[in-house]
Amino acid sequence: MKAVAFPAKIANLSFPSGCSSLFFSPALPYSISSPCRKLTKGTRGVGGLMSQCLSSSSQSLSSLSNSFSSQPESELLQALPSSKPKSPPPHLPWLIVGLGNPGKKYQGTRHNVGFEMVDALANAEGISMNTVNFKALFGKGVIGNIPIMLAKPQTFMNLSGESVGQIVSFYKIPLKQVLVVYDDLDLPFGKLRLLPKGGHGGHNGMRSIIDRLKGSRDFPRLRIGIGRPPGKMDTANFVLRQFSRQEQEELDYTFQTGIEAIRILLLEGINKSATFVNTRKSMEQLS
Repeated sequence: MKAVAFPAKIANLSFPSGCSSLFFSPALPYSISSPCRKLTKGTRGVGGLMSQCLSSSSQSLSSLSNSFSSQPESELLQALPSSKPKSPPPHLPWLIVGLGNPGKKYQGTRHNVGFEMVDALANAEGISMNTVNFKALFGKGVIGNIPIMLAKPQTFMNLSGESVGQIVSFYKIPLKQVLVVYDDLDLPFGKLRLLPKGGHGGHNGMRSIIDRLKGSRDFPRLRIGIGRPPGKMDTANFVLRQFSRQEQEELDYTFQTGIEAIRILLLEGINKSATFVNTRKSMEQLS
């Protein structure tokens, strides 16, 4: 079979805009092979081909339109991608633990400033701490949109890890969201220090918690300075000593700073909170 030869007049023909796509667009839902086989010599053959292609295109578009119009509107809407935004995943809770010793005998002593810090936070945020659970006085609440749990272990200081370990395990709390608040002899009185991780520094409560967390030290801690014992006073006696009225007034200022630091920690991250805490001057320095 001989190949069809196009006369020069046909070869030099130019088609109006849009007609060329009828011949060459692969997206159209019809075939152009049949009209092409019917191509004859001369311009009448081209005119016939154009007429057939345009007729075929019109029929196909009409058929496509009818297929859409025959579908119920609800089916067409279901076929469209959903524009409803996905709800964000829920926030995991933070655990904020204050260390101290239970009972009236130890209230208001230097070793219990962790308890007092948590009490101040609970009062500021309206969180009840009347529940006893996981060997601790326990409470739940929110700061902003972040769920929090407050705990004051009632196991005595040296066994604080028993309570903390149970809470962390039960609620599957990431260690980076476990903040431990406790007293520190090496910081000046009323000074705060926030760190993302660290050792126990000789503090028996922290030593117990690290042991219960399988030796991990990768959890933040807020240290509250209580100063060194004066003269040759025994350290154990010093940490169990009551605060004077003036010291308690300064501590109240320290607790307000600590509350703000915890809010920043939960809502804006540890870097901003640490900068706020670690550069804040104590009440004594301001006076």
